[in-house]
Amino acid sequence: MTESVDFTGARWRKATPSEGGGCVEVAFKNGKIGVRDTKDDGRGPVLVFTETEWQAFLGGVHNHEFTIDALRS
Repeated sequence: MTESVDFTGARWRKATPSEGGGCVEVAFKNGKIGVRDTKDDGRGPVLVFTETEWQAFLGGVHNHEFTIDALRS
């Protein structure tokens, strides 16, 4: 189910190693996590995740399930 969340006024955070045009920002608002591309200056689409979905994603990152090599195989 796609849910619309207004991220106006949210505090967006950008990862420190965001160089070379590969920047994304993440924000939390109303119990949802938003992810957007910084190159769009906040005008582009926002991917919205629940806290449960975000925790599952972070667990996969922690377990190295989403490395480039893992995604290629």
